[in-house]
Amino acid sequence: MKTYYFVAASEKFLTVEEPLEEILKERERNYKENDKEIDFWLLKNPSFLQTTQFIDLAAKIPSSPAAVLSTDKKFITFLKLRLEFVAVGEFECPNAEITDPFKVE
Repeated sequence: MKTYYFVAASEKFLTVEEPLEEILKERERNYKENDKEIDFWLLKNPSFLQTTQFIDLAAKIPSSPAAVLSTDKKFITFLKLRLEFVAVGEFECPNAEITDPFKVE
């Protein structure tokens, strides 16, 4: 089992109102320079937010949710501090409800 960490908010907030694209591009550049495998993904309308585990959290996110998913807890903590108005969570996968962490609706 692998643990995934995430920040989630409305797609508009993450992709329009905040400079998330710049942050992700810089991180990707850094990973390439250091021959590190990418461990973060931007998902629009991720299915894992529809599970019973995250029903309360998903209810707080305006329609058209998006999430940055990562296996790096420190990166998600950094994003939470940088973006402020995002929900955070984690889950292990696979589990009874989440068999594919990258599945989108």
